[in-house]
Amino acid sequence: MTDESRQARWESRTEALLAVASLLYLTSYAVQVLASGLPRAWRDVCLAVLCAAWALFAVDYAVRWRLSGQGLRFVRGHWLDTVVLVLPLLRPLRVVHVYEAVQRRHGRPRLTLHARVVTYAGLSALLLGFTGALAVYQHEHAAQGATIRTFGDAVWWTAATLSTVGYGDVAPVTPVGRLVAVGVMLGGLALLGAVTGSFSSWLLQVFAREDEKRPPER
Repeated sequence: MTDESRQARWESRTEALLAVASLLYLTSYAVQVLASGLPRAWRDVCLAVLCAAWALFAVDYAVRWRLSGQGLRFVRGHWLDTVVLVLPLLRPLRVVHVYEAVQRRHGRPRLTLHARVVTYAGLSALLLGFTGALAVYQHEHAAQGATIRTFGDAVWWTAATLSTVGYGDVAPVTPVGRLVAVGVMLGGLALLGAVTGSFSSWLLQVFAREDEKRPPER
């Protein structure tokens, strides 16, 4: 059995488990941040779920790296998985990765390439925006001189940042909050570029088909 087939078998067996782990991670993190009056026992449960989800991601990454037999080339070829493993903010994006794997396993995707880009970018924006709002609110709402006091403020700031609009009246003031802001800005630029490029490519294809159908001029 080749390394590729063994890695594919491992991914097909773990994709559902990793999707559940991603959702549990996001749910536990949201409960831990938003439920300020949560009893200590339940907070410990949320923390245990977060650690267990990260452990699953780490084990999956290590096993796929070992099965690939590619050495450091695996890290370069799976840069998103590497970043997701290191940065907690991006771990819920594993849901998008697993959805793509399920589509590939069931044959040809039902959506066209451009529709898939828009769908994945929209889902990624929602997950990144919600997680970014949680992270910013967690570190900002009790900081001195903070302008993000409520979760609603955090959602508003995240939406403005992801859309690359930005408003100076609401901005993080803590080092961690600003670090999260950099990540959200980069994510927003990448997603906006992907959607814009896909839409432009779709328009070019539409215009090209119209030109082909147009009768030649005499």
